[in-house]
Amino acid sequence: MALLIIVITCFLIILATSQSCHSPDDFVAITSPGHIMIGGLFAIHEKMLSSDDHPRRPQIQKCVGFEISAFLQALAMIHSIEVINNSTLLSGVKLGYEIYDSCTEVTAAVAATLRFLSKSNCSRETVTFQCDYSSYMPRVKAVIGAGYSEISMAVSRMLNLQLMPQVSYESTAEILSDKIRFPSFLRTVPSDFYQTKAMAHLIQQSGWNWIGVITTDDDYGRLALNTFAIQAAANNVCIAFKEVLPAFLSDNTIEVRINQTLEKIIAEARVNVIVVFLRKFHVFNLFTKAIERKINKLWIASDNWSTATKIITIPDVKKLGKVVGFTFRRGNMSSFHSFLQTLHMYPNNNNKPLQEFAMLFSACKHIKDGDLSQCISNYSHATLTHDTTKTVENHFFMRNDFLWHYTEPGLIHSIQLAVFALGHAVRDLCQARDCQKPNAFQPWEQILSKCSKECSPGQMKKATGSQHMCCYDCVSCPENHYSNQTDMDHCLLCNNETHWAPVRSTTCFEKEVEYLDWDDSLALLLIALSLLGIAFVLAIGIIFTRNLNTPVVKSSGGLTVCYVMLICHALNFASTGFFIGEPQDFECKARQTLFGVSFTLCVSCILMKSLKILLAFSFDPKLQTFLKRLYRPVPIVLTCTGIQVVICTLWLVLAAPAVEENISLPRVIILECEEGSVLAFGTMLGYIAILAFVCLVFAFKGRKLPENYNEAKFLTFGMLIYFIAWITFIPVYATTFGKYLPAVEIIVILISNYGILCCTFFPKCYVILCKQKANTKSAFLQVIYNYSSHSADTLALSHVSLATIHHDTAITNPSHNDKVAGYPSSNHSLAQVFAHIVREDATKVSKAWHQKRSSSI
Repeated sequence: MALLIIVITCFLIILATSQSCHSPDDFVAITSPGHIMIGGLFAIHEKMLSSDDHPRRPQIQKCVGFEISAFLQALAMIHSIEVINNSTLLSGVKLGYEIYDSCTEVTAAVAATLRFLSKSNCSRETVTFQCDYSSYMPRVKAVIGAGYSEISMAVSRMLNLQLMPQVSYESTAEILSDKIRFPSFLRTVPSDFYQTKAMAHLIQQSGWNWIGVITTDDDYGRLALNTFAIQAAANNVCIAFKEVLPAFLSDNTIEVRINQTLEKIIAEARVNVIVVFLRKFHVFNLFTKAIERKINKLWIASDNWSTATKIITIPDVKKLGKVVGFTFRRGNMSSFHSFLQTLHMYPNNNNKPLQEFAMLFSACKHIKDGDLSQCISNYSHATLTHDTTKTVENHFFMRNDFLWHYTEPGLIHSIQLAVFALGHAVRDLCQARDCQKPNAFQPWEQILSKCSKECSPGQMKKATGSQHMCCYDCVSCPENHYSNQTDMDHCLLCNNETHWAPVRSTTCFEKEVEYLDWDDSLALLLIALSLLGIAFVLAIGIIFTRNLNTPVVKSSGGLTVCYVMLICHALNFASTGFFIGEPQDFECKARQTLFGVSFTLCVSCILMKSLKILLAFSFDPKLQTFLKRLYRPVPIVLTCTGIQVVICTLWLVLAAPAVEENISLPRVIILECEEGSVLAFGTMLGYIAILAFVCLVFAFKGRKLPENYNEAKFLTFGMLIYFIAWITFIPVYATTFGKYLPAVEIIVILISNYGILCCTFFPKCYVILCKQKANTKSAFLQVIYNYSSHSADTLALSHVSLATIHHDTAITNPSHNDKVAGYPSSNHSLAQVFAHIVREDATKVSKAWHQKRSSSI
């Protein structure tokens, strides 16, 4: 009896599944009316059942192998359309749908596409030939699907005829991005280019370089394999073997090819990482047999099956090893979860897959959850009696989390995005027309309609509060970023070292190289001032040469000292030229060294002159003795200058200045001299400052000397100008940035150089040219005599004060009575004596100083 029941059941299965559809309406899986119809393609069954090796009649066969995951995808489309219909997105306009089962076969998908393209509101299911389909009104306005790339390609080539929008939620083949071949194809998932690139990067970063690849013999598998091979080679990863399985389960050779693939894996013992580009049912069969053969590897999963519950629930699946997968972005699933919770109350009159699922679910009600999916897949609804529908609702309610457990969040989110993208396109089109009429718009018009306006080059997408990736704002690329295509997810960064870009740029611009050039107006002004300074030096040299034997020239230290100082000033002015123009390594080294040594030599000469003047007119015997020992003109100048030469030499040897490209500015490259060592630069300037400070001290002490000799007063003023200029230079130099930084140092050099030149030589030139009577020996002797007399009077007064002190001391000290007795007793007589002593001392001092100053000239 039991054997008879089994035979009858098998006969009924064969009989029922061998029958084809009798009318087009029988071919529709799920339908719901609406003002605007949306088509859907889902592989709800694994394969078409055929009794022969090849078809003998052109008829659509029945499909077997119920796929719960694809059934959930169809439910996701239905749920998303209902969400739109229940919202205010399309006021007064209802979306309807016609969903077809592709049975994972191109043939069934093409048949469904013919139905999509048939005329709307026509009693006959016909697709008419026209030269121009611009005004053609097909049955549906857009199609969501298919899942597999090969099916999507076939469908897209047919939909291209009417430019009907096709939005895929899972097809990732890179070739589908070609808008020339697939102009109406859209998708809510990235292409395989990014997935294969990520896989190759993962393998390379993990240190693996000997791997295997398993793929399917269809457009998706071959394209994914080729793309991955290119990415793997770029990451120095070698592919040990490439196994290709038949694309469809209806192929009778699939079992043989799976066994051959497993034998290859076992043979390649050194391959422990395998990349798998397969469909779910391929992976299920492959892994089931691999577990039997105790194969343990690391499997890298493509997005096709990485999150499939059907694979996760394979018995003993952990024995296969580890699985690393890539998946799609997830979204908010709470609304869809609630929809599944109430699915048992959903009307199933026009939902054949729901009816079939309910009956299969009832038939497998005693099966454990782990085996329930396989049980449903193996049964055919034709074998079930209608009595089981009476208990469907109770079973749904008791095990309503079963479907949620098989939900793949990434795919569900992709389907939601596809539906909402079409919903926003319809909203935009219906703002200016009555979409309750069936001929409100043609399908191809939706291709120009988007949730958000297209981001132009120079902009990028910015996510909004919506969970849908098709809805975004367009924001301008920030500075130093650009985008050269429409709807770019992010702006590209320019090479900050060589290029720049303004806000909202479509390309990068090469940075301009800047430096203080010779044609710059500020540079011309500074060079003019330097040349003027050199002209002053030449003029002073001529004046001093023509008046060589005059007291003014002699009192300046002689022609040799003056020439040395004038040459130093000329070199200082000339050194500014090295700060202008395109920097070269030689100029960077020469400019600081030339200025440092020449300015030090100049200050050393001034120091020597200050010592000489102070020595000539010093009244303090102790100070005079010290100054006489110290005063050695040539050793002083050579020593002071030599120290600076040593500093500059060490600087050039250990950390020489060099040309540097300053790229910190956004739009330009500043070509500048990098000083090499801030310490060496500071030491050079600091040493000059020490010498200048010593000069300032000596010059300040001699500020009250005779007028014609009063060089110290002007030297004091010149040193003060130097200090003010360089003290100001430090903060200005530290805060100035850009090509005008060398100009700051030039200005300071000019100020200090002009200050010392003017204070040292201009007063003497004035005397030589304008006060020639004062530039005679007799005039100088008279001035010295007058100064000496005044100094002697001051000294005599000091002697009187000293005598008074001695007198007071003698009165109060009784031990010196013999000395006190020698002095007159009256105050008047004492005053006369001191007056006589003072007059004699004054005459002697006056003659002595007169002879001394005359000889010093």
